[in-house]
Amino acid sequence: MTAGNLRADKAAPDRAAATDRHHVPLSAADARGQLPLSARPARNAIIGAAVIGYAWLLGGAAPFSTRALVEVLLPGAMLGVIAYARPPERIPPPATVDTAGFSYWIIAIGLLFEWEASAVRDDRPWHPSLTDLINPLIAPHPIKTAAIVGWLLAGWALVRR
Repeated sequence: MTAGNLRADKAAPDRAAATDRHHVPLSAADARGQLPLSARPARNAIIGAAVIGYAWLLGGAAPFSTRALVEVLLPGAMLGVIAYARPPERIPPPATVDTAGFSYWIIAIGLLFEWEASAVRDDRPWHPSLTDLINPLIAPHPIKTAAIVGWLLAGWALVRR
């Protein structure tokens, strides 16, 4: 072995260490000096348990009670404060809108509103509202809890958007 080869062999680990760094994609919070979301499993588990526990408590509240009203308004108010204090980066609007697809959604939403309005106006058992049809499906406490967790996550997604 010559001196040149020996020097190259000593430098090889340094070069490998310099080129072996893997870039980890960071979230927007990293610009503020925070760890990426995947690096905080304990925090995420605590938040997940808190959301599920809150949904379990809310699912046990009697419908249309003061407790249920307060428990529904509380996360809404919190998400509103978060959205106001830390507005998200906005997504640019699309250059064009698919008119046919948009009209299908408008028709479907209009039909749902008409169904609810006619059910309230008629107040007859043969024409139930969508709420009357869905309530028996989400009556079991675990299913109601899962629906509330989905509702909370949808609200968080809107705030993060």
